[in-house]
Amino acid sequence: MVTNFDYLKNESKFSAFAGVAISAEKIILLDPEACIMNCRRAMEFAVKWMYSVDSALQMPYQDTLQSLMNEEDYRQLIGNDLWKRMDYIRKCGNNVAHSGKKLGRDEAMLCLENLFIFLDYVAYCYSEHYEERTFDKNTILSRIAKAKDAKKSTGNVQNIQIELQKEQEKTAKQELDLQKLMAENASLKEALSARRQEQQQSYVPKPLDLSEFETRKLYIDAMLMDAGWTEGKDWINEVRLVGMPNSSNVGYADYVLYDDTHKPLAIIEAKRTCADVAKGRQQAKLYADILEKECGRRPVIFLTNGFETHIIDGQYPERKCSFIYSKRDLEKWFNLLAMRTSLKNVTVDKNIAGRYYQEAAIKAVCSSLDEKNRRKALLVMATGSGKTRTVIALCKILLDAGWVKNILFLADRNSLVTQAKRSFVNLLPSLSCTNLVEEKDNYNAHCVFSTYQTMINCIDVVNDKEGKLFTCGHFDLVICDEAHRSIYNKYKDIFHYFDAPLIGLTATPKSEIDKNTYEVFELEDGVPTYGYDLAQAVKDEYLVDYISIESKLKFIDQGIVYDELSEEEKEEYERTFVDEEGKIPEVISSSELNTWIFNEDTIRQALNILMTEGIKIEYGQKLGKTIIFAKNHNHAEKILEVFNKEYPYLPDYARVIDNRMTYAQSAIDEFADPKKMPQIAISVDMLDTGIDVPEILNLVFFKKVMSKAKFWQMIGRGTRLCPSLIDGKDKDKFYIFDFCGNFEFFRMNKGKATANMIALQGAIFHLKAQIAFKLQDLAYQTADLIDFRKTLVSDMVRKVRELNRENFAVRQHLKYVELYSNQDSYNALTYEDTLFMEQELAPLIMPEEDDAKALRFDALMYGIELAYLVGKKYGKARSDLFKKVSAVASVANIPEIMAQSELLDKILHTDYVERAGINEFEHIRENLRDLIKYIPISRVRYDTNFDDEILSMEWNESELENDDLKNYKAKAEFYVRQHMDNAAISKLKGNVPLTVEDVQDLEKILWNEVGTKQDYEAEYGQKPLGEFVREIVGLDMNAAKEAFAQYLNDASLDSRQIYFVNQIVEYIVHNGMMKDLSVLQETPFTDQGSIVEVFTDLSVWMGIRQTIEKINANAVAA
Repeated sequence: MVTNFDYLKNESKFSAFAGVAISAEKIILLDPEACIMNCRRAMEFAVKWMYSVDSALQMPYQDTLQSLMNEEDYRQLIGNDLWKRMDYIRKCGNNVAHSGKKLGRDEAMLCLENLFIFLDYVAYCYSEHYEERTFDKNTILSRIAKAKDAKKSTGNVQNIQIELQKEQEKTAKQELDLQKLMAENASLKEALSARRQEQQQSYVPKPLDLSEFETRKLYIDAMLMDAGWTEGKDWINEVRLVGMPNSSNVGYADYVLYDDTHKPLAIIEAKRTCADVAKGRQQAKLYADILEKECGRRPVIFLTNGFETHIIDGQYPERKCSFIYSKRDLEKWFNLLAMRTSLKNVTVDKNIAGRYYQEAAIKAVCSSLDEKNRRKALLVMATGSGKTRTVIALCKILLDAGWVKNILFLADRNSLVTQAKRSFVNLLPSLSCTNLVEEKDNYNAHCVFSTYQTMINCIDVVNDKEGKLFTCGHFDLVICDEAHRSIYNKYKDIFHYFDAPLIGLTATPKSEIDKNTYEVFELEDGVPTYGYDLAQAVKDEYLVDYISIESKLKFIDQGIVYDELSEEEKEEYERTFVDEEGKIPEVISSSELNTWIFNEDTIRQALNILMTEGIKIEYGQKLGKTIIFAKNHNHAEKILEVFNKEYPYLPDYARVIDNRMTYAQSAIDEFADPKKMPQIAISVDMLDTGIDVPEILNLVFFKKVMSKAKFWQMIGRGTRLCPSLIDGKDKDKFYIFDFCGNFEFFRMNKGKATANMIALQGAIFHLKAQIAFKLQDLAYQTADLIDFRKTLVSDMVRKVRELNRENFAVRQHLKYVELYSNQDSYNALTYEDTLFMEQELAPLIMPEEDDAKALRFDALMYGIELAYLVGKKYGKARSDLFKKVSAVASVANIPEIMAQSELLDKILHTDYVERAGINEFEHIRENLRDLIKYIPISRVRYDTNFDDEILSMEWNESELENDDLKNYKAKAEFYVRQHMDNAAISKLKGNVPLTVEDVQDLEKILWNEVGTKQDYEAEYGQKPLGEFVREIVGLDMNAAKEAFAQYLNDASLDSRQIYFVNQIVEYIVHNGMMKDLSVLQETPFTDQGSIVEVFTDLSVWMGIRQTIEKINANAVAA
């Protein structure tokens, strides 16, 4: 039997893998899966053989095929295209061996072709007499055809099978000991390495511009298998469809996915990897038209080229999705579509969300999802206004209306996840819920609560009997708590992975939410789906207002100035701060206070203001619950120390609660209990957000807060109502003691959105990309800089190739991972390339197993190099460099540092850095990066007790802004619906004419109780109050039928006329009035003819019109 691999037998040195390769081709007739396994084995043997004969290849830490293939030197040697072919063989082999996924002859044939191209490369590099060959598929196909013919002769078939069975058994037992092979080939190493170096230079890679067929086998089939589809069972290739607009009237759908009754669920239109998926859009639409006509259900359409996938589900506009849905995802989608009811006139469960703004928020989201057909909504609601209750009531509506079955609730802290789950369980007891952070055995619950990190860890590993559970279509709704923090930071891949409508929740004021967050939710900047801010909540008396006590302490405001101290304090200052050269600083800046200098009297003064002026309970005997926001742990401990010294008669009154303590949650629970101590919680970050203690009466800002969003989150700790808290009276305000000028800072609009920090390894990767881009300039084409750029590129390629392509996050960026795994992609970088690398790859880059301080120094130096290339000084970084070099030089007795003394001296005492270019900066980086770890960690802490001074203390009312107009509308409509028993409202509903007194009653309600006349007119202009109310409540059906009784009961009217009158009745019942008669020229009124066609006797129509006008007039007082 002749095979494509027979030539390998001509050279004895290839014997280690020749036999297995030949066997792989032979047994494709008998068992395609065994063929794939042998392809993998032959490739593994050949890779090990290469390591044994080539001095350029160093053994990695283990000799598994994956480790050998991923070794950087090996990948560089064989090139990117060939590596991809090899990886396909490896993956197919793994699927056959470990996952039980059935692979057929097509995959086996592609494995053989890829193996042939790989071994052809091996022969080209190491053979003495290479001959060019091409893979001959026809040899195999003719053999398969002969085998089919031979089936007619039973004896012949049995002989072939016995022969192939022996072949399979022989190769299955074959193993290769790499150490033994290396020993055997040691004598060949020098000659073969030299031969490869010489011959490889002229090797022309066979490009991997994947055809449509190969794209399918390499990427799309893998995607389908990962989602649990079985080829030949519920996934059929090349489905013949009749009815295409071509000469043969026939087309072939690339893939059709079926349910268990063999009814099509989806079609997949595949394109080659380099093609735009949009090319297949019209073709797929025509296939879907045919299948819909045949089966009565329109299948979902997926368009994909293996890297990018789009979905057209018939409900929403075409959109990107991360992967192809699983069978149960598609079945669930069709079931939900069949059950789905309109969200237009939903009823909100008042027991869950009974406040007007909660109902308005829910209806705004329902309108966005249903009428506006949007898939994203953002709710901005003040802390304490009931965001969780609102979203629970929304979920109940969506579950009852058949819009969702599976819900995912994501938050960035364990406590928020626990809190949310508890609320859902209490208010929706019939909904099965699980908290992935704590429960590991209830993954199938319909409502899943998780932190982002936990969900990331679960996506690739949680399976049930049908396969992967958390597929991209598993959830029908994703709720993201504190959306402004999470939606586009390092967790954004979760939102791209799950293809579900997204509801974002945040308490951050809408003016402070980053523009990018609005973009993610596809909303106008500053305009959420619904907003309810603190100002409105205070006005509505759902939350309490604050008073700020803004105190300026001299040292916090101006620092500690030596010349302004008393003589005694100057002596203490000199003793405390003198350096080794006998010098003392003229001033200790305010930023250093409470960082490494803790002045007792400053803390004493602040505590005295709190204890004297703070809101008290128990008839002034006890300070109300208070949070002090401290700068750091040492600061918090110092505050506690001073408190205990000043107030020894109040044991356990104050306590530090921060991340340094164990059992922090129990300490929070004790603080939250009004009957337990402590009264004062001194916190560092831990209590800034996510704690719900209605009894809090005082907040103390003893640190600067740079983010306005975070500042408002912290203020939200005090806004909750608390009945009967202060000696039987309800809590109606709380105090904010600000010692660090936060209010003044934000009044001047200096607050900034919290930056989305990228991990260090990602930042370095992006810096390298930018430097490599800049180094392409003509000015930098010197030998040393060309080499430097090559080193950078090589390092970046290595980092990209390290990425685990099986990981869900990496797979979403596979197009760019594949692109930038190839060294050739860096030959002519564009600015756009650097953006792609920043956005698509930098967040995925894995950390180096290197000293973190050395890596931070790398980042510093690459930043300086980039600044140099773009013509900037980057003074802050250079200053940081001098500080670090100076710190390294302070421990020059260490031998490694002493060896660099000349360089250190040049940096510190000459203009070396000023004159430096890229080569010099790289010289600094390479020689000093490993010395940074020796910089002594400064643990200096100074406790002082200089007399501080209160410069000023101002009491200010809150400065809350709100959007009255939008909330007036919601409040007015809510009030009307809640008071249907009001006499005037009842008359309007029943079509009873209003009196002047009725109108006055409405004025009193809408212009005094709900808001002002100005509010009303700003929203509704001069619209009569009766019309406004009637449009909200509609008209009672019986009242409407009574008004039109003479026509509905008139036996002389024909069916078309009665239909027309009934349509008018339904319209007025729903809308309350019919002021614009032009609607009568549209469907459904015209479904049986126009007015002129339906009413040939126009006097009948004129009577109907008069009835409409009378109904309208009854809403306005005579």
